[in-house]
Formats: sequence, structure tokens, C-alpha cells
Amino acid sequence: MIVKWVSFGAFRAMRSLVDRRKLRYIAVRLRLSPARRSNLIFMSPSAQQPQMNMVQTEDYRESYANSVQVRVSVWDFQLTFGLASSESPDQVTIRNQNAIFLSPQQAKALWNVLGQNITQYEQAFGTLNLEPQSHNFPHGPVN
Repeated sequence: MIVKWVSFGAFRAMRSLVDRRKLRYIAVRLRLSPARRSNLIFMSPSAQQPQMNMVQTEDYRESYANSVQVRVSVWDFQLTFGLASSESPDQVTIRNQNAIFLSPQQAKALWNVLGQNITQYEQAFGTLNLEPQSHNFPHGPVN
């Protein structure tokens, strides 16, 4: 059986599903040092979740994007958001506005959250079609 290290965020998400005996078993199977093993066991299902406070900074802003490009490296995912517009039927201009860098773990968490929300959206409003319906927009993959 191959077991990989579980990130703290993933562990916190699953800790409500396991009891202390299973935590000890996982710690032994992962071959954790005694110090790490005690930290893992200390975070038992009975521990309370911290209170989350969302605060907007002074430079917070919202913007609209109808284009996103994704670049991937070993260390992170870069999401570049922009506005795509078509001045003519055969040309599209994308004006990039923001780039956000995410760790691979946060990118996967975003993927999970978006998937859940898209499923709920489609249940409420119908299936989303990824192909553009406008004749002025070129056909092909959506970026």
C-alpha cells in the first residue's frame, strides 16, 4: 500500500471522519517521527474549527473576466484573467487584467469548490454550454 503525506488542509477536512485509533494507525503507516505522530494525534476530531474572519483590504477590488489562461509549473498555478473582445469576425483581442498564483493544493481546492458550485448552478439553471453562440466569436476551445 502506497501512502503519501497528507497536507494539513486535507487532514483537517478528513479529521471528522476518523477517530483516535485510526489516527494512530495512519501515523504509524506514514512512518512519522514520534514528534509528528503526537501532533497528528493531538488534532483529534473533538478539536474545534477556528473562527474565520473575512476582511477586505483597502486595495480590494472586484472585476469581470470572460477569459482565463492557466500556466502550470512544478511550484504553482498561474491564472491570468482578462477581457476578450472581437473587433472583427476573424480577430479576438484579450486584455489581461490580473494574474493570481496558487499552490497546487489551493488550485485543487479551487477546482473542487468550483465543481460543486457548477453542479448546483446547472441543477438550478440547466446545463452550461462551453461553445460560444455568437457568430462574431471564433469557434474552438474556450480559454
